[in-house]
Amino acid sequence: MRDSLLTTDFLQPLDLSAILGDDELNDAQLGHKIKSYTFEFPDIDDADIVILGMAEERGTGNGVSVGDSPALIRKNLYRLYNWHPDVQLADIGNIKSGASLNDTYAAAKAVIAELIAAGKTVIILGGSHDLTLAQYGAYVQREQIIEASCVDAFINLSVDTPLRSENFLMEMLTGEPNFIRHYNHIGFQSYFVHPNILQTMDRLRFDCFRVGVVKDALFEMEPVIRSSQMLSIDLSAMSHAYAPANKTTPNGLNGEEMCTLTQYAGMSEQLNTLGLYGYNAKNDVDELTAIQIAQMIWYFIDGKSKSKTEPSIKDRQQFTEYHTTVAGTDTVFLQSKRTARWWMQLPNQKFIACSAADYQLAIHSEIPERWLRAQERD
Repeated sequence: MRDSLLTTDFLQPLDLSAILGDDELNDAQLGHKIKSYTFEFPDIDDADIVILGMAEERGTGNGVSVGDSPALIRKNLYRLYNWHPDVQLADIGNIKSGASLNDTYAAAKAVIAELIAAGKTVIILGGSHDLTLAQYGAYVQREQIIEASCVDAFINLSVDTPLRSENFLMEMLTGEPNFIRHYNHIGFQSYFVHPNILQTMDRLRFDCFRVGVVKDALFEMEPVIRSSQMLSIDLSAMSHAYAPANKTTPNGLNGEEMCTLTQYAGMSEQLNTLGLYGYNAKNDVDELTAIQIAQMIWYFIDGKSKSKTEPSIKDRQQFTEYHTTVAGTDTVFLQSKRTARWWMQLPNQKFIACSAADYQLAIHSEIPERWLRAQERD
């Protein structure tokens, strides 16, 4: 990776003096641990997580750059203390903004695809939410069929606007060739979503979770995210009180809930890209939203550390095994002895991520909806 021309041609190195100012980091802080691209591209062969910035918001119609937004997130991330010495981190700078928005997409997807191919988990510091197209485009470039999840107050399927930030899901979910096996939308706020859109999503057998449902049973989102290869988060999903840079709504997820979701993402053995979008430093108050995003990343790292302790599902001695019947089919449920997470067997003998609630339904002779939806998709 050190000598990759494909990566470095599209990247802008970091100016750490501009990011950190007069801050002097000690050897226990993350900034001391992260291998950063400043003058020379670092050796990232051992990196588990690679951070990549994208200062681009032409998809909103507001111009090329969100300025210092990725830098402010980095500033506050680098200050946090490192509790996870088993997780190696690298920061390879920002994607250079192209002459057009599509040029930026092309550069980003090339870099992300290369990092995925190298076995890295990528955290993308956006930029507007339409940059999810570049994130997904990396999988398209690799011709990899994936499950994708998005956390957003809106479902960006509008056909009445030219703005990519408001209609990018149309291209992502219906474009040809398509590599989306399944899509989950987490935390939408009903008053922002046309009812017909939800009907369309249901016909496509995609799963959508209203913000109230998410808040009432946040733990049910863990298996949803665990099954995903990519997760895209728009800060519009958060209440303004917890993310002052979000001027969209006073309602939504709070800071702890969002940190829990990113921790779930880090724990997923399948997930290898996390996009954090919709942050505009110009709207931030006392950098509180940048601090919030930095802490979300810290919890993602925490989840990645926990995932390293999870045994393979083939190592049955590390799981508690439960047998029951679902829809007349003998079904096995597994619970990890290390992380307490659950898996459920389908009639085709494959195991899918599930929760304790699914097991409780099964032993009371009810068919878990997660089991039914998985059967419908197969």
